[in-house]
Amino acid sequence: MKRFRDWLVCLLFLLAAAPCLAQERPYRDGPVVIVSSVKVVDGQFENYMSFLAATWRPVMEESMKAGIVSEFHVYGAQAHNPNEPDLYLVVTYPNMAAFDGMTEKMEPIMAKVTRMNYKEADAASGKRMVMRNLLGEMMVRELVFK
Repeated sequence: MKRFRDWLVCLLFLLAAAPCLAQERPYRDGPVVIVSSVKVVDGQFENYMSFLAATWRPVMEESMKAGIVSEFHVYGAQAHNPNEPDLYLVVTYPNMAAFDGMTEKMEPIMAKVTRMNYKEADAASGKRMVMRNLLGEMMVRELVFK
């Protein structure tokens, strides 16, 4: 009898806990944002902004047309010490799946916009080192309340 009562208590407890387990999360996974922190070399701000306007921006615009990128922004910041970024490049992607096959998706866009193959683009990337230092990147994902 005692054993039956123990099983009955366990069963009642599980039945009471079941609605808690079945509840949905109050949010859903949202867009993914990559934030690149950039320290512009002294005296190179206008040169770097010209590069962004002439090359980076058109690549981002084509990426938006292709549905890879949702939006992009450039933010200026006031660095409080020499190790902090003074520019942030922020790119929003619709979801994590957008990163699958990213190289294959972006190479044709880069070639179309820059008219460079991947070796030439890599060499040009190295030349930007005189204008800026990439301090790092951070990936964040929005959690959208339902």
